[in-house]
Amino acid sequence: MRTRTMIVAASAAALMATSAMAQDGDVKVGMITTLSGGGAGLGIDVRDGFMLAVKQSGNENIEVVIEDDQRKPEIAVQLADKMIQAEDVDVLTGIIWSNLAMAVVPSTVNQGVIYLSPNAGPSQLAGQGCHENYFNVAWQNDNLHEAAGAYANDAGFTNSFIMAPNYPAGQDALTGYKRFYEGELADEVFTTLGQTDYAAEIAQIRASGADSVYFFLPGGMGISFLKQYADSGVDIPVIGPAFSFDQGILQAVGDAALGVKNTSQWSKDLDNEANRAFVASFQAEYDRLPSLYASQGFDTANLLLSAMEKADISDMDAFRAA
Repeated sequence: MRTRTMIVAASAAALMATSAMAQDGDVKVGMITTLSGGGAGLGIDVRDGFMLAVKQSGNENIEVVIEDDQRKPEIAVQLADKMIQAEDVDVLTGIIWSNLAMAVVPSTVNQGVIYLSPNAGPSQLAGQGCHENYFNVAWQNDNLHEAAGAYANDAGFTNSFIMAPNYPAGQDALTGYKRFYEGELADEVFTTLGQTDYAAEIAQIRASGADSVYFFLPGGMGISFLKQYADSGVDIPVIGPAFSFDQGILQAVGDAALGVKNTSQWSKDLDNEANRAFVASFQAEYDRLPSLYASQGFDTANLLLSAMEKADISDMDAFRAA
């Protein structure tokens, strides 16, 4: 397996040394993901799931270049430009955050590079906005939130307080919830991306008369909110998508997550042979349980590997079909 990892903050000399180590592969993958800051756990899991699948495949004709976008759109754009123009990658992948995806994906696919999304699925890139070089391996942003809205109906909730960060995925989240939810809204609140203090929002929830709370706050945002909500004494039932209750968040908040309901396309407890093997192998490799982000990284690599078995990247039409 030919892999190398570069961090964008490294010195020029270090980057030159790393570049000299690169070896050409039949398919060269550029992974741009979040490896530092409040959302690092998500990107680390996508990276580790992806690299586990590559390792298990034994395929020596794939090269992976990994860089940290620092959850900054301008850094992600710079990295994408460098990977496409200087690194000559065939495939880009890895982005977690939808605002970064919107900054990177349109230009990438229009330059003839395939983009495989292991996570971000902004609605603007779906439907009429979809490009033949863009493949989302996880979901379109609205999906898990639509399921939550349907659950709220089944549970008999009629007055939900809904909340998400003000960026494309947050906007899609609340749109998805409202698409299937049939009750009233006690309030609809957009928070700041990366916010850590939710005292004001919890006070709004307390005063709202809501019979349920739906929130989408991935990564460190979800950890902060759940801890503060548990400490507040507010006992209104909480619903969220898997992004609000991934393995990292559950480990950090502990008992504060007891009783919540979440919607997801994946769980470590799914009882099928492929999932059992994945969870066991991930835990053996990294000494921790996988999250849905890890499963999506694993699936993304396996989709790419399956295409490599059927077609050569030099024949783009055949490779896209594969």
